[in-house]
Amino acid sequence: MQATEPYPPQNCPLCGQPNQCAMEIERATGIKQPPCWCSQTVFSADALNQIPDAARGKACLCAACASATPCAG
Repeated sequence: MQATEPYPPQNCPLCGQPNQCAMEIERATGIKQPPCWCSQTVFSADALNQIPDAARGKACLCAACASATPCAG
C-alpha cells in the first residue's frame, strides 16, 4: 500500500484545490509546458507564511490563495 503525501504537489496546501502549476504538470506527465503562472507572480509574505511547514517547497499555492483571494476550499 502506497502512502499518500500529506500535501500533494498538484494541490494548494492552503485550500486543497488544484494549483495548476505547469512545473508540476510537466513533472507528472513529462510533457513540456509553457512557463508557469507562478513564476511570474509576486507572492505576499502573508500568503507564504500561511503554508504549513510540511508543505514548504513541496506544493505551490493556487492563484486565488497566492493573491489572497479566499479560495472555495
